[in-house]
Formats: sequence, structure tokens, C-alpha cells
Amino acid sequence: MADTIDEYIAGFPSDVQAIMKAIRATIKKIAPEAQEGISYQIPTFKRNGTFLIYFAGFKKHVSLYPILSECPGFEAELAPYRSGRATAKFPLNHPIPFALIAKIVKFMVEENERRTGTKPKRSEKKL
Repeated sequence: MADTIDEYIAGFPSDVQAIMKAIRATIKKIAPEAQEGISYQIPTFKRNGTFLIYFAGFKKHVSLYPILSECPGFEAELAPYRSGRATAKFPLNHPIPFALIAKIVKFMVEENERRTGTKPKRSEKKL
């Protein structure tokens, strides 16, 4: 069991590690002040004292959680990757849509602000 995101990522083959590092970098670019950690044995980012987004690696895909039931403005783009109630599943045998992941994270930052009653941090205002 990993104690850090670096340890978690290191447990995967190098090609999957590269994808997970890029997902992590995408999240950090959109939400630079989010705190990294491990929760439910997978990488998580928290903001304003609560979850922002989780990601996880698997044999044939990587996933992001939780994805809200409606994501206005990019739902059609997200639809092929929906899996279950609150999961986006990205197959490893296809190009990973990092621009879509950025949209998801941006949306989750906005939802985090709504849930917590906070405003964007100075470094996040240009989202």
C-alpha cells in the first residue's frame, strides 16, 4: 500500500506511470493549491478541507472520480468515458484526453467552491 502519490505511481509499468504523472501534472496546473495525498488507497487532491478529485490506475485503464452526473459544456465529450455513477474511465490503449481531464478538474474546482462557499485562490483565478 502506497503512502504517497509517487509511491502509488511507481507501482505501475513505465508507460502507465507516464500517463499518471501527466494526469497529476494536469490536476496541479488547474488546481495548484490543492493538497496531494492518498485516500481510499488511491491518489487524491483536496481543496478547502474536502476532496477535489481522485485518480487511479488499473491494468487496462486509468480513472478519475468523482465525476458529477452533469457536466455542463462538455458532457458530450465526456460521455464515451463515463463508467458507473461517478467515474470517468480512460482506456490505456487509446490516447488519453488530457484537455478533457483539465475541463473535468476545472469543473470540480468550481463545484468545490460551491460546496465549501469559497472563492478561487489567487493562483487559480485564470481558470
